[in-house]
Amino acid sequence: MSGVVRAAWRLGAAAAAGGRAGRPLSQAAGGGGEAEGGGNSSGGSGSREAVERLVRAHPVVVFMKGSPAQPLCGFSNAVVQILRLHGVEDYRAHDVLQDPDLRQGIKNYSNWPTIPQVYLNGEFVGGCDILLQMHQNGDLVEELKKLGIRSALLDAEKDQDKK
Repeated sequence: MSGVVRAAWRLGAAAAAGGRAGRPLSQAAGGGGEAEGGGNSSGGSGSREAVERLVRAHPVVVFMKGSPAQPLCGFSNAVVQILRLHGVEDYRAHDVLQDPDLRQGIKNYSNWPTIPQVYLNGEFVGGCDILLQMHQNGDLVEELKKLGIRSALLDAEKDQDKK
């Protein structure tokens, strides 16, 4: 795990421990009730092995509510928009609302209570807040570069420089 991703994960873990505005992260992120327990070890869609296959199937993987064409939650929509800003159109999106076992399985896999969840090259990055922070501070451009993805924002900067 890169230092940037590790730092982002720590930031998210600290937020989960302390919550924003004194609330648990699951409530602060609009996911109240999302952090329910339970597990799936039966080898179904929510099993650790099945989730791991999905996470590693593509360099950019998003577990979200809805689809990129029709996100069903504001946080999932924000993740889609951030990826779109960077010109990342080739990624795998999994709608956890279609599969309760997957919904719980991804939470168990990452030990992260909320959706959406973003994975880059098989590594858990975080959710909406962390991806937004990485976008704002430029770390997302660097992480995408490691995957061989050139951020469209770099081209936009060049166009601005020409003016």
